[in-house]
Amino acid sequence: MTASTTAIRFKDVHAWYGESHILHGVNFEVKTGEVVSLLGRNGAGRTTSLRALMGLVGKRTGAIEINGQDTVRLAPHHIAKLGVGYCPEERGILTSLSCEENLMLPPKVAEGGMSVDEIYDMFPNLKTRRNSPGGRLSGGEQQMLAVGRILRTGAKILLLDEISEGLAPVIVQALARMIRELRARGFTVLMVEQNFRFAAPLADRFYIMERGLILREFTAAELHDNMDMLHQYLGV
Repeated sequence: MTASTTAIRFKDVHAWYGESHILHGVNFEVKTGEVVSLLGRNGAGRTTSLRALMGLVGKRTGAIEINGQDTVRLAPHHIAKLGVGYCPEERGILTSLSCEENLMLPPKVAEGGMSVDEIYDMFPNLKTRRNSPGGRLSGGEQQMLAVGRILRTGAKILLLDEISEGLAPVIVQALARMIRELRARGFTVLMVEQNFRFAAPLADRFYIMERGLILREFTAAELHDNMDMLHQYLGV
């Protein structure tokens, strides 16, 4: 695939949880190899967009294309097999299993997943804690483990939901280095971040969401010129 290939495309996507209509016709795209950040206040629809992409909402309509294939009628496990990895805000670490057992748990969904040693090279903390129960890991170590687990599966499209939230600055810096390295390796990253200062230097493009719609799009090069608008919508 080339850098101009579209990895993710939303076309007039609506999504519901029960009777609650959350997304109201969302349109955006992410090119292969890009890092794109969805910005917005809590409740804007950012996490629901990730969950809609994975088929984890009650109902969704419109078209959600992954590498050109419409997935809106596919079950979550079929979407994962297209090489999509989702790291939810709650992380989902199994507390009774060791760090390494957690890392080895998910099945491969595509060719070319990182080896355990490569993941340990990226996150030395995990190598040190490889035999520790998941429940004994710090919040930052659990976040590293949640991301590392996805990298081992072979997923090349990563959906990251608030991975920096509540973590110590040194851990946030390690996660930023990871995202830069993954971009260099050709991964595609769509991330939801409340921490604008974390997302700003990492993303190639930004979309601002409010009330279940995309309001604005701008590139990293246009970031400085959009700061007043970001203050208005995000309070950053």
